[in-house]
Formats: sequence, C-alpha cells, structure tokens
Amino acid sequence: MRTAGFRIVFASMGLGASAGIHAGNDDIVAAARGQVGVTLHYDPAYRKLAYPRGDVPADRGVCTDVIVRALRTARALDLQRLVHEDMKVNWNAYPNQRRWGLSKPDPNIDHRRVPNLMTYFGRAGYAEPLTHAAIDYLPGDVVAWDLGRGILHIGIVSDRLSADGAPFVVHNIGAGTREEDILFRYAVIGHYRLPQALADAAKVTPVARD
Repeated sequence: MRTAGFRIVFASMGLGASAGIHAGNDDIVAAARGQVGVTLHYDPAYRKLAYPRGDVPADRGVCTDVIVRALRTARALDLQRLVHEDMKVNWNAYPNQRRWGLSKPDPNIDHRRVPNLMTYFGRAGYAEPLTHAAIDYLPGDVVAWDLGRGILHIGIVSDRLSADGAPFVVHNIGAGTREEDILFRYAVIGHYRLPQALADAAKVTPVARD
C-alpha cells in the first residue's frame, strides 16, 4: 500500500578552532549561537502559543526550541507550522499515539518534542548516517541523542572543534542555550542535514511512499 509523504523542494585543530569542512549551513550555526546568553533557562512547561510562528519567551525554552528558533532566524522555516501541517495528514507517521496517548495534533507542543522533529526531518529527506566519526558531523547539522530512561535530546552542530577534533554542539540541556563539547557524550540516535541555503518552506511536493 502506498501512502502520501512529502518532500520540501529547494530552489587536528585546537580547542575552539573552526571546522574546515562545511555543508553551507553556517547561517544555522550563527542563528543557534545567537541564542547563547539570551535563553538562560530550561523550561518545559506547556504553554498556549500563537500560530504560526508561536514561541515561548526568548529567555527560556527546551532543547527543541534551539532548533525551532535557529531555523526561523536562518531560513524562515517555521517548524511549528511545518510539523503541524504534516501531522494533520500523516498522523500515524508520528509517535504521539504511542508515546503520549494523544488523539490529534497540538500546535502548541508537537514541534517542541524531539521524536516529532526526528520524524519530520526524516520524512523531509534530511537524515544522514549515524557514525562515531567526528568528520561526518558538519556545522549546522541537527543531532538527536538518547540520554537514557526514555529521555531524548536534540541540538545543532557548531563550527568550533574541541581539542580532540569533535565539533561542539549548541543546545539546551538544562541551563539555557550553551555551546559545549557533548557530541559523543550520549548515544546518537538521529543525524540530519538541511540542504544548503534552504529558504523557501512554502514549496512542498508530495512524494509517494511505500
């Protein structure tokens, strides 16, 4: 049986050094780094958001908010709208019924949950191989981790490298948005790369899926 999917159409360094290989997504890195010193708190509280482009106060948020804000700033991509619209027509592709027992999409929270972003990025064709080689993770890549006990995390790969050559990650794991050496600290379960200079989120072409 074929179901409807979608594809978005796109028109040895020292500590703190910059990575030499790029995917053309430095704008995503800059937008994520711009949240450091602004988002100071980790706040997972459920809030009623505006739609589209709704957000919690900039001084707080969760790990997914780093991704949402970075892509809005860098590429004018509104993950709140994109995830919500895809969930409305592809509900069973998302883990809501299994994980949270929900019966319908909720634009206030769906885009702020790691499994939903992983599902959306995978369906959009952004998935990259999972490896333990630092060179495979380029600036602007999105990475998801399993922290254990059912807790998932997500962040954006930086263009700065640690002393051992692993890229830093911009993320919010509990103390606001920070840029830290955590790429291989936890089990990597998702790796995604947006195409270079993807700026038009409105062009969506259905793709048949088996």
